[in-house]
Amino acid sequence: MWRDHLTEIIIFTALFLLVSAMGFVAARWRAPRDMAHLDEWGLGGRNFGGWITWFLVGGDLYTAYTFVAVPALVFGAGAMGFFAVPYTIVIYPLVFLVLCRLWSVSHRHGFVTPADFVRRRFDSPVLALLVAITGIVATMPYIALQLVGIEAVLKTMGVTGESALARHLPIIIAFAILAAYTYQSGLRAPALIAFVKDTLIYIVILVAVLWLPYKLGGWGEIFDSAEAKFAASPNPGDGILLNANNQLQYVTLAFGSALALFLYPHSITGVLASRNRDVIKRNMSALPAYSLLLGLIALLGYMAIAADVKPLPGATAGSTDGNTIVPVLFDQQFPDWFAGVAYAAIGIGALVPAAIMSIAAANLFTRNIYKEYLKRDATAAQEANVSKITSLVVKVGAVACIVFLDPQFSIDLQLIGGVIILQTLPAVALGLYTRWFHRGALVAGWVAGMSLGMWMLYQIGNPVTGRKHFAGSAFPLSEFGFDTKKTIYVGIVAVLVNLAVAALVTLALRAAKVADGVDGTTSDDYFADEGDPRVTPGPTRDADAAPEPVA
Repeated sequence: MWRDHLTEIIIFTALFLLVSAMGFVAARWRAPRDMAHLDEWGLGGRNFGGWITWFLVGGDLYTAYTFVAVPALVFGAGAMGFFAVPYTIVIYPLVFLVLCRLWSVSHRHGFVTPADFVRRRFDSPVLALLVAITGIVATMPYIALQLVGIEAVLKTMGVTGESALARHLPIIIAFAILAAYTYQSGLRAPALIAFVKDTLIYIVILVAVLWLPYKLGGWGEIFDSAEAKFAASPNPGDGILLNANNQLQYVTLAFGSALALFLYPHSITGVLASRNRDVIKRNMSALPAYSLLLGLIALLGYMAIAADVKPLPGATAGSTDGNTIVPVLFDQQFPDWFAGVAYAAIGIGALVPAAIMSIAAANLFTRNIYKEYLKRDATAAQEANVSKITSLVVKVGAVACIVFLDPQFSIDLQLIGGVIILQTLPAVALGLYTRWFHRGALVAGWVAGMSLGMWMLYQIGNPVTGRKHFAGSAFPLSEFGFDTKKTIYVGIVAVLVNLAVAALVTLALRAAKVADGVDGTTSDDYFADEGDPRVTPGPTRDADAAPEPVA
């Protein structure tokens, strides 16, 4: 009952209201010139320095879902759950090569979204539309998953009800408040709140990794308990060490997730809000500190095993909610007042990324659908207004996913989202380095990769939940005719096919001398920095000329 958690509820509510107030105040933070402009509302004035960017991007990538889902996976499967640690380390050297160039060309041309860049680079509104739709579709379930984190905390505190409305009412209220201050303050709201969110999470995790091992008998006891549990598991992939059954899935999932992470629109939005290239370089060097934190968060799964934590009942009869593992662990092992702080860290950890994601999705719709196809002469103020309204619609859609869908299906949708967003890699990431791919070939590659990815995902079932399709992203290689029980991450296979088709079709279109549009960027654009002047849109080469290499 909620009365047994009154102290936790009071502390959670007080901290939640504090950051909500900060969200409304953020509209006056850093003196915006004119909030009726996407540069100000959607990108915070493109003027965030090193510390703000570090908290913003870190708060954007390490979400409430990470806080509850990674330990839950470690609790259920063991070593496989640690895939999130290497991929968040591998990603930073890779994006260091990409994001500085994207920031520069976006600064020079005033791009707000990755689809803006693709539109100018390849002179293809169709390709830009595909990138925009892909980004929006991949982002929606990601926002919904932030609600899963909040719901796990509320369920642990007993703030639930029998009816669907009573059960979800606290989440609806929380997102209504989030929608209000995001509408008013734009990207400044999550940027300001990120300071509080990350500070709380660091405090909670550092206390947890010192206090919980002491209470549970030490790290040796924790790992012995985990090893004993997985030794009795019927699943051959479970264990505190990887084995032949899950190594390929682990490697491909980690690498594929690394490639996908900074293709998400919300990740790019945080980077484009930076002041200059040096801010991005320093952040790519410093952000791996969050990976250390993530490794400690993952260990909470083993601590929960040692503490004999039982997940709370799920939405359907006889099921359990694995996402409640960490909240229940905190409830059992921490004093009520500190458990309230920990719950607030998870709840606030959902607000920052959800706000950025909704802004990023709204910017994609406004710049690459509304302005491109519905109102080409839209003013800056009209763009900002449409983006604000769209961000509200996106949040309503995310809440609907939680209210009307099984939360477990929402998690599977997020895994599907990673496969989807990977299909923009050739146009966005590789497009920053080369114009060799033909615009028609990139469209063909996108279609091939997306079609294969969806087919593979459709074949994946889960006998535990009873769902026959779209129940994860681990594809059995036996479906390709291999005599093995190994699985592989769908996203890697799909993007490799995407690249292969794009390359072959490019060669065919070049041989047929099919016109390839006009590249609207120059080599210098990719090295522009703070203070460099913006350029006026215009062609830079003849449409039938050979592609211009970019240094």
